[in-house]
Amino acid sequence: QASQSVRQHNFVHRLLEVAAAQVLTLLRQGNLAAAAHLAQAHELPLSQARVHLAQGNPSAALAVLEPWRRQMEAKRWHDKRLQVMVLQAVALEAHGEKDKAVQLLCDALAIAEPGGFIRLFIDEGLPMARLLSKAATLGRMPDYIGKLLAVFKAEEQKREDTSSQSPAQPLIEPLSQRELEVLRLIVQGLSNQEISERLFLALDTVKGHNRKIFGKLQVQRRTEAVARAHELGLL
Repeated sequence: QASQSVRQHNFVHRLLEVAAAQVLTLLRQGNLAAAAHLAQAHELPLSQARVHLAQGNPSAALAVLEPWRRQMEAKRWHDKRLQVMVLQAVALEAHGEKDKAVQLLCDALAIAEPGGFIRLFIDEGLPMARLLSKAATLGRMPDYIGKLLAVFKAEEQKREDTSSQSPAQPLIEPLSQRELEVLRLIVQGLSNQEISERLFLALDTVKGHNRKIFGKLQVQRRTEAVARAHELGLL
């Protein structure tokens, strides 16, 4: 029973992670209505705040983030708290509270630097790059901020190189029907073991399908596979 409870918890956690990744993809595609529905349906505070920001309503984003941050602090979930702080800084900047935004960002950077967090900041895009640049002009944490801004610059160059080619490159080799079935279950948040049980396949067979799917989609992670599948309209 305890083992089943752990599996259920892990399944829910993976499902929420996938849903949050889907919200990000929808926002990047400009599909605010679908993103808002998904964030609300899965009760994802960070995703709901992102939707509010995309809708130009930083006040609503801050109203979601502040109580969520207090909950994370009370539970001592430090990584989750850090995620909230980073998004709060972006929301404060959008709200016009620029000094407060920079200060909160610097607080987050001080917490994040020992762990070497990079993607946490990069995923916030251009608003975060602007905030980091402002913090840099104040001489705050120059080494760490310099590293983050260098990553931003490299990714911007990569996007420019990609945009000079045809966008949303189609698959060189299409997914098989079985691979599409596995991909849909990945999107639902099922683990490899759960997929094997659902499709009556050996676990090694499922892992083999995963490798082929990731290779054809040219991704390395499940969340990237979900985003790429949506981008290509495979789902």
